[in-house]
Amino acid sequence: MEIAAGVRARESRAVDVVAQALERIERADPWLCAFVEVWGEEALRRAREVDGRLDRHGADPALPLAGVPIAVKGRHGLRAAGPLLAAGAVAVGATSVPGPGTPWQTWGLGARGRTVNPWRADRTPGGSSAGAAAAVAAGLVPLATGGDGAGSVRIPAAWCGVVGLKTTAGRLPSADRTGLAVPGVLARSAADAACWWQVVAGEPEPARPSLPVTAVWSPDLGFAEPDQEPVALARAAVGALVAAGVVRLVRPRVPVRLVDPGPAWLALRTPGADPAVADPPGADPAGADTPPADPAEVDMPSADPAEPVPAGLDLVRPGLALAHGVRAENDRRLAALFADAELLLTPTAPTAPHGHEGPGDRYSTSLTWAFNLSGHPALSLPAGFGGDGCPAGLHLVAPHGREALLLAVAREAQARSGG
Repeated sequence: MEIAAGVRARESRAVDVVAQALERIERADPWLCAFVEVWGEEALRRAREVDGRLDRHGADPALPLAGVPIAVKGRHGLRAAGPLLAAGAVAVGATSVPGPGTPWQTWGLGARGRTVNPWRADRTPGGSSAGAAAAVAAGLVPLATGGDGAGSVRIPAAWCGVVGLKTTAGRLPSADRTGLAVPGVLARSAADAACWWQVVAGEPEPARPSLPVTAVWSPDLGFAEPDQEPVALARAAVGALVAAGVVRLVRPRVPVRLVDPGPAWLALRTPGADPAVADPPGADPAGADTPPADPAEVDMPSADPAEPVPAGLDLVRPGLALAHGVRAENDRRLAALFADAELLLTPTAPTAPHGHEGPGDRYSTSLTWAFNLSGHPALSLPAGFGGDGCPAGLHLVAPHGREALLLAVAREAQARSGG
């Protein structure tokens, strides 16, 4: 990262970089409400330690995040930030997550009130990584950790106009025993997100992919009903990637038609559905825009005549058998898709950011939570602005374990667009 390179070269000092971040937070957070806690004294102490280490040992390659101010998701987010701190990052505070009282999770509650979208204060930033996205979008920190159980990193990334990466299920430690919620990051650029990935995954910087990367476009995954504007913005972003030589669209042998993952996701998250997958005490709720926990309130998926749901799936009473059946069927369909292309491209969210009163009966997760169920890595890339002045996102999905491909494509896209 540029900040870390400057600190390692002693062109700047970690304590000054962190002090500036704390000043930005002090100025902006009274209206943004992105933080639940700010750790000013501890952050400055930690920054002085980084400076001292560099003064004694010179540019330390073991500190790839030297002096980089980061925010962590929620009050318990510091527990998972060990690799970042060991790499020289400095945690400045805990970001807001949704408070109690509503079944939807596309909002955040900071220490001073409800978190606002930096682009329009009357709109939500998305969630549950609400404060993380808002803090990065507003320039308070360059990097913030998140967690994604149904779209909780990607949706706020799209609605706040930043990069958001959800990792492959099982690649990094997660406290969610269902396996749906995984770690992620929100960053101002794909290059910064790639630095995070290299640190937490212990991977070297990936080689530049062979361009163009083959991709399949789907506006709705065969079941969702997104609004026209986010689809148009995402499709225009795809067109720009094609024109820049980053991706090449291909037609899959079988049209993209997934089984609606909603009932299966709900069945896995229903408390008491299976003691082996119950939430651990104190776990952060997984879902961005988590729908009501009662599966009876959710429309059941209907069979597609061209792609019938296998016999044995109970479409009347969603339960674990249905969940595992839907997962297996979608895994089969996605495996066939990724045999034809390296990426799947969709809009990130089906709607523009909603107001603070809530999303109504629209599920903001309709285009994201299929990949929590399947475990595929996915990334939201900024895709322009809607008529309301709020950002939208382009959703990139890759085969399991291909985070490096997502980040490389996103870096190419931003480099070629000048972003």
